[in-house]
Amino acid sequence: MKKVYRLGLWKVSLMGLLLLLWGCATTNGSGTGGSKFILLSSTIGPIDAGIVGALENAFEKDTGIRVRHVGSGTGAALKIAQKGHVDLCLVHAKSLEEKFVVEGFGTERYDLMYNDFVIMGPANDPAGVKGMKSATEALKKIAAKKALFVTRGDNSGTHVSEKNLWQKAGIQPSGSWYNTFDKGNTGNVPTLLYTDQKGAYTVMDRATYLTLKDKIKLVILVENDKDLLNFMTLIPVNPKKFPKANYSDSMKFVKWLTDPEKGQKIIRDFGKDKYGSPLFFPNSKEWRAKQGIKS
Repeated sequence: MKKVYRLGLWKVSLMGLLLLLWGCATTNGSGTGGSKFILLSSTIGPIDAGIVGALENAFEKDTGIRVRHVGSGTGAALKIAQKGHVDLCLVHAKSLEEKFVVEGFGTERYDLMYNDFVIMGPANDPAGVKGMKSATEALKKIAAKKALFVTRGDNSGTHVSEKNLWQKAGIQPSGSWYNTFDKGNTGNVPTLLYTDQKGAYTVMDRATYLTLKDKIKLVILVENDKDLLNFMTLIPVNPKKFPKANYSDSMKFVKWLTDPEKGQKIIRDFGKDKYGSPLFFPNSKEWRAKQGIKS
């Protein structure tokens, strides 16, 4: 199956996407000196929620530096960066991120923001997990009941987080009850819509639920467990490995995003007007320091 990636409102094949991105970068210049154009590979959830576009637009208005993104699961987003096709990554799978940096593809991990995952399922809750305080104990009950469960199964940040929960529960999920959503690397929105159609359980980020809650019947059954926190990180690609990377402007974007009075303030307020609560929470080192939170 041909994987489809996202750039703004367009959908293109990976090869077409990379040609398009590199064409833009060439037109605007490249290199560590700054080109006024940044290419970002981002996990899809924040794109679907709208916060990536909001941050890009505000940064461009403030600095004149244009940012364009390609959306993919974290695993695929890092693979794109490993080929030197982008300047910066926005991802959420710590183990994959650390490997990316250790292997020399990225320079450093910068904390940006977080939200949380929840365990969702049908309102009648055949596995009986509603209100449980432990996500891993809830997964044990779902597995014991062999209640239908949908996984992204694509090594995205969401999938990696789900796998970590199963591992902590001491379970290797398999069998007809454990379904992989195999529609390509398309993100959490189609996965949750599919899960809703199936009346199944899944691990999903809260932001995706809030954006779809009026369109689905599934409900949140398990939440507010520290194991469900979902931290998102920025990683610039390494200019020593990729000399054409726009490291200078990428670091300006990182500094702007992590500034408590700029990017972090936008993150703090994003979604409040539409959903009654924020979709993400600021988490940069600079933000935590200003709030008196010890890192």
